[in-house]
Amino acid sequence: MSKKVVERFLKYIQIETPSDENSKTVPTTDCQFHLANRLVAEMKQLGIHDAHVDEKCYVYGWIPATSGYENIPAIGFISHMDTVSDFADHAVKPVLHENYSGKDVELGISKRVLKVSDYPHLSDLKGRTLITSDGTTILGADDKAGIAEILTMAEWVIKKEIPHGKICIAFTPDEEVGAGADYFDVKKFGANFAYTVDGGKEGEIEYENFNAALATFEVHGYNVHPGDAKDIMINAALVLMEINQMLPSGETPRDTQGYEGFYHLTNMNGSIAYAVSSYIIRDHDAKQFAKRLEVLKEIERNLNQKYGEDTVKLTIKEQYRNMAEKIRPCFHLVENAKKATLEVGVEPHIVPIRGGTDGARLSFMGLPCPNLGTGGYAFHGPYEHITVEGMEAVVQILIEIIKIYSKWLDRKK
Repeated sequence: MSKKVVERFLKYIQIETPSDENSKTVPTTDCQFHLANRLVAEMKQLGIHDAHVDEKCYVYGWIPATSGYENIPAIGFISHMDTVSDFADHAVKPVLHENYSGKDVELGISKRVLKVSDYPHLSDLKGRTLITSDGTTILGADDKAGIAEILTMAEWVIKKEIPHGKICIAFTPDEEVGAGADYFDVKKFGANFAYTVDGGKEGEIEYENFNAALATFEVHGYNVHPGDAKDIMINAALVLMEINQMLPSGETPRDTQGYEGFYHLTNMNGSIAYAVSSYIIRDHDAKQFAKRLEVLKEIERNLNQKYGEDTVKLTIKEQYRNMAEKIRPCFHLVENAKKATLEVGVEPHIVPIRGGTDGARLSFMGLPCPNLGTGGYAFHGPYEHITVEGMEAVVQILIEIIKIYSKWLDRKK
C-alpha cells in the first residue's frame, strides 16, 4: 500500500497546478485540468463509477454501496488539486531521504536548510522516509497528498472487497484562492457526510475554524503644494498608517495562537492622493469576530469625522464561518475519526484550524465536513515536507472510517 500511495503522490506533484488569485476565469488556471483529466483516467481504471471532470474542473466519482449496505450513510472524501502560486514557477523535483536522520536537511543546491530548530517535530520523524522538494519550489503535499491517499484508499476498498456504504469522491480546483467550494455540486456529490483530507500531521482532526472576512480601506486624499498644505492636505498614505495604528496592539498573526483571533495586514500601497490597504480578519468566536468588524467600522467613522466625509471607505467581505456549529449536531464524524485513528495506532489530535478549508463552506452548504490530516508539514513554502509513513497511516485511517460506517445499522439497533 505504501508503494502505491507514494508512487501516486510523486506523479501528482510533478504536474504543475498553481491557482491564481488575480484570475477571473473558472478554474483560475487551465493547468489544473491537466491533473483533473489524469485523475479521471486513473479513477476509471480503478473501477470508480462515473468518474468525470466538469467544465469548471471539479472531479467526481462514486463507489456504489456493497449489496445489503445501501441504507448506510454515504460518506464523501474531498481534496483539492491546486497549489499556491508562491514558489511554484517551475516543476517540482522531489527528493526522498530514506531512513531520515532526524537532523537538519540541506534542500538541494538551493542553500535552504530544513532545520530542526525551526520545525522541532522533525526529530520525531527519524527513521522514516522524508520527502522534500529541492528547496526551489513547494512540494505540493497540500493537497496532492490528500488525493493520493483517497485514491489509494479507494483502490484498497475495491480490491479487498471491504463492505461499505456508498463512497463519494471529489477533487476541487482553486481551494488556495478561497474558491474551492464555489461551484461544488453538493446534490450531485450525494454524500450525507464528508471529510476533507487537507490537514497537517497524520491523526489531526479539525472541526473548528476561523470566522473570516476580508476588509479593505480606501482613502481619498487631498493633495496640494506642501508649502501651502497647512490644515488642507490629507495624505492618504499617512491616513493608512493611522488606521493601522488604531488597531489593537498585539493582535497580529505573529502575536497569536490557538483560538486567538487577529487582524492581518496583507497589502498597503498608494500615494498622497489615494491609498488602499487590505486586512484579513479572523476569530473562532462569533461574538469576538463581530467585535473585530465593529472596531474597523468605528475607525472608519472616526477618521471621516476627523478628515471629512467619504475620506475613508471601508468594505468588508465575509469569507467563511466556523463550521463547528454544523459539525456538533453530527459529532459522530469526529468521534469516528478518532476511533479510526486509534485503531491504526496513531494518537488523534483535535486542533482548531487557524484558517479555513473547503469543508467549512461545504458544511454551511449542507454537507457536514470536518478536516483530516494528510501527514504533511510546513505547507505553502519551500520547506514543505511529508513522510511515506505518514501518508500510509492516513490511508489506513480512511479505510477504518469506511469500516466503522459500514456498521452504522448495528449502531442504530
